[in-house]
Amino acid sequence: MSASLLTPDELEAELRKIGQERYHNLHPFHRLLHDGKLDRGQVQAWALNRYYYQSRIPAKDAALLSRLPTVELRREWRRRLDDHDGTETNIGGVRRWRKLAEGVGLDPQLVESTDAILPGVRFAVDAYVNFVRERSVLEAVASSLTEMFSPAIIAERVSGMLANYSWITEDTLAYFTPRLTQAPKDTEFALAYVKDHADTADKQRQVLAALRFKCDVLWTQLDVLYFSYVVPGFIPPGVFRPQV
Repeated sequence: MSASLLTPDELEAELRKIGQERYHNLHPFHRLLHDGKLDRGQVQAWALNRYYYQSRIPAKDAALLSRLPTVELRREWRRRLDDHDGTETNIGGVRRWRKLAEGVGLDPQLVESTDAILPGVRFAVDAYVNFVRERSVLEAVASSLTEMFSPAIIAERVSGMLANYSWITEDTLAYFTPRLTQAPKDTEFALAYVKDHADTADKQRQVLAALRFKCDVLWTQLDVLYFSYVVPGFIPPGVFRPQV
């Protein structure tokens, strides 16, 4: 990237380029998952470990919410907590992911405990929560912009899994339906905020680095899943082991 200040549209183009190059839909594990190449135990390992990421998203959002300087910003970001933690009328994304995990054959108590997840997944997700807690508000908001790329991967994931795994139903994958509308709405706000507030070349470098970091967090989770449950298949002690 040039050291000079980008226009807002040029900055958006650079952000989108990061997704084209680094988003985790490119990871070999996702290709296997979507194409029906994983067995039931490998799909269970994915659902179990991904739950930890889903369950920590509200903690990440709450950490950022506490630092936002205006009522308007806090009101906007609070909606994300409702989307994931749920309300009286909406069960929320965390509970919907537990339902997904149960639908692929996992014990919901095991899933919710997070006792059996891979250490690498825990380290990556905790690093993301700490990033949002410790970095500038601008960097924290920018790190959420992987949502720019999620609708495409959601559509691919749902269609691929329904087509290739006879034991997975639309009800199992119900987590993803609200995200098709929630993610674009979240992206619209976050992208506008970043384009408006990244008003120096240094701030623009920070937001681009923040999005690359978030892509690395998502990619790393799949790295450790692939290493542990696909090739070479070295499962660490104390974590989930699929039943043979």
